[in-house]
Amino acid sequence: MSITGDWKRDLLRTLFSRPDEVMLDLGAGGELLVARVRALLSALTLLLPLVAFIGNLGAGSTTELMIGLGASIFINICAQIWLALAGHRRRHGWLPYATTTYDVTTTTLVLGLLHFSDPVAPFNSMVVWCFYLFAIGMTALRNDGRLTLYAGALAIVQYGVLVAVLLTRAQSPDQLVSIEYGTVSIGGQIERLVLMLLMTLLTTTIVYRMQRLIESSGSDGLTGLPNRTWLIQRMPMILESVREDGESLTLALLDLDDFKRINVEYGHLTGARAIRHIAGSMREILHSKERLVRIGGQEFVLLLRCPIGNAWERLDRLRQMMAERPFVPERGGDPLGITFSGGLAAYPSDGNDVSSMLRSADRRLQAAKQEGCNRVVARDV
Repeated sequence: MSITGDWKRDLLRTLFSRPDEVMLDLGAGGELLVARVRALLSALTLLLPLVAFIGNLGAGSTTELMIGLGASIFINICAQIWLALAGHRRRHGWLPYATTTYDVTTTTLVLGLLHFSDPVAPFNSMVVWCFYLFAIGMTALRNDGRLTLYAGALAIVQYGVLVAVLLTRAQSPDQLVSIEYGTVSIGGQIERLVLMLLMTLLTTTIVYRMQRLIESSGSDGLTGLPNRTWLIQRMPMILESVREDGESLTLALLDLDDFKRINVEYGHLTGARAIRHIAGSMREILHSKERLVRIGGQEFVLLLRCPIGNAWERLDRLRQMMAERPFVPERGGDPLGITFSGGLAAYPSDGNDVSSMLRSADRRLQAAKQEGCNRVVARDV
């Protein structure tokens, strides 16, 4: 019962909470892909009025041709606007909701317009109605469960209202029968609403699984901290945020001194407990928007939003804190003092990306080791 409850809470938390920056960055790429598909489909609509006019050997109404072309041009202008916004370097948080609203509402309007050519068309037209499913399914590429639920709810409500309004406008049962589209049935309309609900649930499940996979790939299983994969994926966005906010950033690469002896003398389970103990101490010095990352067995990275001098002072206090809180390997046993050596790198003077900053920090970490360990080096000797 507890496991089921935890799973449900995790599902709701994942779907209704704001995705992290990695998910949103991937979603921005998905938004661009959807915008390109939308632009292609919109371009094809320019051919439909012309094909229909030629197919009737010019017997079709010129007015209908102009209306069709006008509508297609309007759709293409909108598609190009969405494409330009999706391709913009700056990510717009409102854009996926705006484009999803556009896709769903455009489908509803087209079905409404079909009513004037054949009263049964909005109820039984499969081609146009399937664009509801397209709009819902494409939200999976945006990696946001909230957007999927919004798209599904909007499509179900709009189509349900459209069906209710058109049914009340029918003055006789004969208006619900068509040679081309068949007969309208209430059961058929309910089936469509159920299919839209199922599509929403299926897409929601896909988004949830994608989010969980990305979260697990960027998380350290022992400590729950972000791992090296997370650091590589997230660092470009962190550096962009630092530039925009005009803040300082210092990368601290820390390595535990002679940690192998704990694993040898006390076993790997005790070593795992020691790692969690140390990670807990390191977390305590973090400020807002700062992160602690475990990139290897005994290596950690601290991303500190402060100048390199302040970072050195904070790490020196961390060394004192760890000396005051030694690790106790077993109940009643003697406490073990665990120390670390570190190297610092400042952005952008010591590197303008994660690789160059790690190289600078590692070079200073090695210098700290050579000087006797249990120290932090902020500058090249």
